[in-house]
Amino acid sequence: MAQAPVLPAGFELPLEPRLPRIGSVDAVALEERAGSLAKRSIKRDAKVFALRLAIRTTDLTTLEGADTPGKVAALCSKAMRPDPTDPSIPSCAAICVYPNLVPTARERLEGSGVHVAAVATGFPSGQYPTSIKVADVRSAVELGADEIDMVIDRGAFLSGRYAKVYDEVVRVKEACGEAHLKVILETGELGTYDNVRRATLLAIAGGADFVKTSTGKISPAATLPIALCMLEAVRDVYFETGRRVGFKAAGGIRQAKQAVQHLVVVHETLGPEWLTPELYRLGASSLLNDILMQLRKEKTGAYQSPDYFTLD
Repeated sequence: MAQAPVLPAGFELPLEPRLPRIGSVDAVALEERAGSLAKRSIKRDAKVFALRLAIRTTDLTTLEGADTPGKVAALCSKAMRPDPTDPSIPSCAAICVYPNLVPTARERLEGSGVHVAAVATGFPSGQYPTSIKVADVRSAVELGADEIDMVIDRGAFLSGRYAKVYDEVVRVKEACGEAHLKVILETGELGTYDNVRRATLLAIAGGADFVKTSTGKISPAATLPIALCMLEAVRDVYFETGRRVGFKAAGGIRQAKQAVQHLVVVHETLGPEWLTPELYRLGASSLLNDILMQLRKEKTGAYQSPDYFTLD
């Protein structure tokens, strides 16, 4: 007979049937497996497939105070046609921007199939009253966002107020309507793998469509062990409930080699079914150019100068 979930103090009873056993994470085993997967040798054809898949799953992101409509419009063009000289290169999955720039992205991407994601809920701190977070999400959806990237209240989580974190995810999910919800844990502030697993399961229980590593504003972010820890929680939820939850790795992934390593970890942990834009995303900005350079090298046998690609 399966044991009842062992929940940390602060979880309310209604959460119990929605979570698999939390347990504790074997840090040594986790890091050794992540390190082993990072060393996997990949043949040329598989590498090219992985690089193209990385583009297809990329949320091309700009989250700076100096962002302008012109910058976002240019980024949208790049998301639709990452390499204008090679029409075989696929489009990115989405553009991720601040809410006030959603209309610009929506207009530029109309009919392209590239989604518009907006950060919300007091990004990146999450230190806003719940009512403002919910209003923030509703506003972003009304402006045209079809994906919402929310941040959890790390202060509430780290002080053991798990029910508050859960309630905010539930309320934000309701405010999203038809828009997909990605819940950002900001793993660099959670301290331990045990906390990362708890926060992942909490976000999933609250209704997250995706769980996401970080805002990109805190280091460390999407390390391979952190990704593996979250992916194993996603796997456990699937095994126990049959529910598929997506995963987004964001923060610190700047080289094509790193993107391929992350794809290997997903493949070996969740299987090929997760290797689609519907269930996997890479949050990135500078990464795309490095992938394009690697693909050009595989095609021509020589590296293209970075000057041939637009700066993000």
